[in-house]
Amino acid sequence: MRFRDAPPHAGEQRDRSVTVRLGPAPRLGILLAIVATIVVAAAMASTIFGGPRRQIETGVVIAVQATSLTDVQGFSIRTSDGRTVDFRAGPIEDETTFPPGHLAEHKVSLSPVRVTYVDRDAAHVAVRLEDGP
Repeated sequence: MRFRDAPPHAGEQRDRSVTVRLGPAPRLGILLAIVATIVVAAAMASTIFGGPRRQIETGVVIAVQATSLTDVQGFSIRTSDGRTVDFRAGPIEDETTFPPGHLAEHKVSLSPVRVTYVDRDAAHVAVRLEDGP
């Protein structure tokens, strides 16, 4: 049996390995750093891959920019609080139940529309149209 600090015999090498034991505080710090990294990565991924946030406006159609009933480029609505909101027509999700050309009827009848849109390229892009309440 040899003591750790005793000199080695001929041909033996001294054991120079060091064992570091982390107490609970450093382990907790490392664990918190890992969790924080995961949370930040998830937030960044949802921002990058989650797409633009959807918003909704409801109002009366006051203008429609179109070359035909099936080719609408954009339109404007006036909200109940008096704001005018302009939209570009994007790919409409529910085009079979609310074709973009139906906006012209809403302009004449003054019945409100509900527009779901995303902000893309510094413009409000309509993605869903519905009859308003």
